[in-house]
Amino acid sequence: MPENERLAYLLSLETAERLKELSQLSPEERREFSHHWRLWARDEQVPPPGDWRLWLIMAGRGFGKTRAGAEWAREIADAEPEARIALVAASLGEARAVMVEGESGLLAICPPGHMPSFEPSLRRLTWPNGAQATLYSAGEPESLRGPQHSQVWCDELAKWDNANGKAGKAWDNLRFGLRLGEHPRALVTTTPRAVPLLQRLLAEGDVTVTRGKTEDNAEHLPTRFIRDIRRTYGKSLLGRQELDGELIEDLPGALWTRGLLEQCREAAASAPPARVVVGVDPPASAGGDACGIIVCALGEDGIARVLADASVARASPERWAKAVAQAARAWQADRVIAEANQGGAMVGSVLRAAEISLPLKLVHASRGKVARAEPVAALYEAGRVRHAGIFPALEDELCGLIIGGAYEGPGRSPDRADALVWALSELMLGRRGRPRVWVEG
Repeated sequence: MPENERLAYLLSLETAERLKELSQLSPEERREFSHHWRLWARDEQVPPPGDWRLWLIMAGRGFGKTRAGAEWAREIADAEPEARIALVAASLGEARAVMVEGESGLLAICPPGHMPSFEPSLRRLTWPNGAQATLYSAGEPESLRGPQHSQVWCDELAKWDNANGKAGKAWDNLRFGLRLGEHPRALVTTTPRAVPLLQRLLAEGDVTVTRGKTEDNAEHLPTRFIRDIRRTYGKSLLGRQELDGELIEDLPGALWTRGLLEQCREAAASAPPARVVVGVDPPASAGGDACGIIVCALGEDGIARVLADASVARASPERWAKAVAQAARAWQADRVIAEANQGGAMVGSVLRAAEISLPLKLVHASRGKVARAEPVAALYEAGRVRHAGIFPALEDELCGLIIGGAYEGPGRSPDRADALVWALSELMLGRRGRPRVWVEG
């Protein structure tokens, strides 16, 4: 059977039948058909039918989002010589490393006869028929003001920099420039996070959404990887987000919302630290809760910043004390603030045994965790705290603290959140805002 007829026959089959037929091809035949993406793709990896404007693939890690995006862009470039495609990632480095040169990027999937030339200095791909794609950074919204495009592929939109509304500005400028051709369209491929821009796109309604989880692509992922990552993250909030592709919404009455945390985020500390402390929430037992260890700094600009989450789970006293000491040394902290409700003398002894050569303050909790957290949450609302990076486990706990005294986040206790509260209370709240404390000599 000629190749064109064989291809048409295979494409006419239902997905399960087609994949069965493909599994029986000889190595030579598989190579012959290897660049016919629609033969090998799962249904959710090919463009949806209909006259859609925005296609959003919101799925877990390893789902095959990047491959789907690259194949969509390649199909357009092969069919439309006049195509002008925008490739947008969180940074130019990510656009090049993932969307263009990555294992599932455009240079890897294009067949030899249809391979585009890549000019890094111009941030441009050009196909033999004249179609072009240009790379952009969402972190530079002004670079998207002016250029016109017929199609747009945005990768990992939930990672775009939300500081000062950059992500939203980048998207708006991109949309204003999406005006070439008869049917301008945009594809967004992302692992979900409840950031303002992603929530905004979903709320607009004029979007076709494809959802999926890591296991949907199990055929192309190592069995051990799937087993180990499920064992580690299971159905935790982080696992539901990163593996199941679930958008974790804010809880009613939460002290922190994910939108608030995104507004407080910066890629790295933007001011030198004037003071650094390590907040510690020790576990009651080695087999119980985690030991929360959070590093915070007060910047010379008067803004507090969360620098690191060094928390450890199911650790012996010696192990968590060592982790505290390592964090203090790594960040050149000038004080450790540790909750002492669970055996005050023991906490002090264990930490000193770890050779922490800096002042240690033991603090006693006279109020519940949520009550202690409320004035710290107010600091976030006032714009006086930033997160220098992303801290998923800590942020999940913060978003689980509910006004009125409840905790509805992951785990039995908000250990990381409690450690953060001690650290930021020390740095920002002063004497009136501090819980009752004592200092061992």
